[in-house]
Amino acid sequence: MVSCEITIKNNVGLHARPATFFIQKANSYKSSIWVERDERRVNAKSLLGVLSMGIVKGMTVTLLADGEDEDAALKGLSELIDTGFIDAE
Repeated sequence: MVSCEITIKNNVGLHARPATFFIQKANSYKSSIWVERDERRVNAKSLLGVLSMGIVKGMTVTLLADGEDEDAALKGLSELIDTGFIDAE
């Protein structure tokens, strides 16, 4: 299992459209992936789970991945968040 901390940079955080892009990206990996904040952990491949976290701009979350492509999963999701979801469209 690997993990990394990432700060949300886009203006609306992980709500609606950005969350959809995030989940689509997470689902492209075979590994199990979670988003963690304030000791609460949700499945990164679940729209309702991610939206329920209430993640807004400036928040720092922990991404965790466990599986055969765990490193690639964290790298890809981190890059998506770092670009502010610009490359997702």
